[in-house]
Amino acid sequence: MSRRLAVPAALLLLASAPPAAAADPTNGRALAERHCTRCHVVGDVNPHGGIGSTPSLQWIKKLPDWRERFQTFYVRRPHLAFIKVEGLAPLTKLAPYATPITIAPGDAEDIFAFVEALPVPKGNSDITPIEGK
Repeated sequence: MSRRLAVPAALLLLASAPPAAAADPTNGRALAERHCTRCHVVGDVNPHGGIGSTPSLQWIKKLPDWRERFQTFYVRRPHLAFIKVEGLAPLTKLAPYATPITIAPGDAEDIFAFVEALPVPKGNSDITPIEGK
């Protein structure tokens, strides 16, 4: 299957999965702390961390399509090469250029629930992820 077909097929598979228990933002925070902080600033967890060229999770929330971006982050570049979702065939044959991460399908929903609760930063700076802190 070509990559163009693999990504939509993976999204359909995840969307057609049986409904899981309610998303757990507490688990989402723990997952974000463990996995996302190596590249992104994540809330008040690592306000001076991340990679300079990578936006903070809360800064991404300023984008009009932020919900779609977070709900499908594991199939978006660069995540596609190093995030594996349990039960899904790899979505690319590219070798991971970072330590691979394996998540369960429900983990993505938990991370999304955590990100939904993050405040949207004000102003034009991505340095201070939460205004007033």
